Amino acid sequence: MAKLHALTPSDLSAKIAAHKAMALAALRADSSLATRLKRYNQHMDLARALEQQQSLLQGGQA
Repeated sequence: MAKLHALTPSDLSAKIAAHKAMALAALRADSSLATRLKRYNQHMDLARALEQQQSLLQGGQA
């Protein structure tokens, strides 16, 4: 997995939204079910990791 660089909160939110959108698009793609599920899970895993990073950053600022 690529290293996560310091992102602003709005950049992080945009990346999270983009990965969630790509996950949903993967479900509607013209591919086999296994491929669609694999791509969906990959994007949702990334979105969850970014959400966790975002919550840690917000918790550190409080």
